[in-house]
Amino acid sequence: MKINQIMKQPELGQKISELRKSKGLTQEELVEQCNISVRTIQRIEAGEVTPRSYTIKTILSALDYNLERIQTEESRVTKEFKKLFLLDIDDSKEVGFLIKQLSIAWISGIVYFILGFAEITVDYYRYTEDLMVTNNVVYIVLKIAMLASVILFTRGFILTGKILKNYLLRITAFIFIFIGVLFYIYDILSLYIVDFDYQFVLGAEAVTYGVIGILFGISILRLHNGLGTLATVTGIFEIITYGFMVTIILSLVGLVLLTPTIILEIILLYKVSQMLKAKQKELTLD
Repeated sequence: MKINQIMKQPELGQKISELRKSKGLTQEELVEQCNISVRTIQRIEAGEVTPRSYTIKTILSALDYNLERIQTEESRVTKEFKKLFLLDIDDSKEVGFLIKQLSIAWISGIVYFILGFAEITVDYYRYTEDLMVTNNVVYIVLKIAMLASVILFTRGFILTGKILKNYLLRITAFIFIFIGVLFYIYDILSLYIVDFDYQFVLGAEAVTYGVIGILFGISILRLHNGLGTLATVTGIFEIITYGFMVTIILSLVGLVLLTPTIILEIILLYKVSQMLKAKQKELTLD
């Protein structure tokens, strides 16, 4: 297996830089042993270029580093993590697999949208009336179902960012998942916390989601070339919705606008899946 299939840039350059520094070598000293130019090693370490396998093997050999170690350094957990969030999709993956993942995403978006009304109702009575309209078990199940649908739904945007080469979308979508996990876990744990300051938590949640949501909206706008007006409208709604949330005072307005925003997000993921289906037909005809 070629090394550029095992480790890609910029990770490869970072690895070489770490190895060189651990050996106490300067770039000039390293190139003397590899018979390559200083500019070449600078570009490799900066992640600007992916060198040929022979060049990489020569560099690693000079650093007394076994190529096979790279294959074993990536743990099974890391590989499964990448697989789950589609962070390392090979170009040779079947389009059908990608269509399936996007279908799961937009269907999960519908589930999230429907369950959201139940969640808002339950949380409204809990936070404003200090009344639990369900027992703890039902509340926990609802929160877990919401979290699962959020992860699967948002995962579709990670995939969309991968397909349409939108790095900002991938990053903001991943952050959405991360903060979602934190807040939903806190919601569940708060059932057993005596001193539960819900106003502080709701404020922190509004600001956090607001800031990330605005960046998310900007990343959606960048999909205009691939998805046209739908991306533009969705991005604008995202920015306005989360812009209201970040103010805290007008967060209720943002909460209302979240309904059409989520609908647009679902439609956007559905459109991406349809684009892939069209591509699949083209490949079949070829």
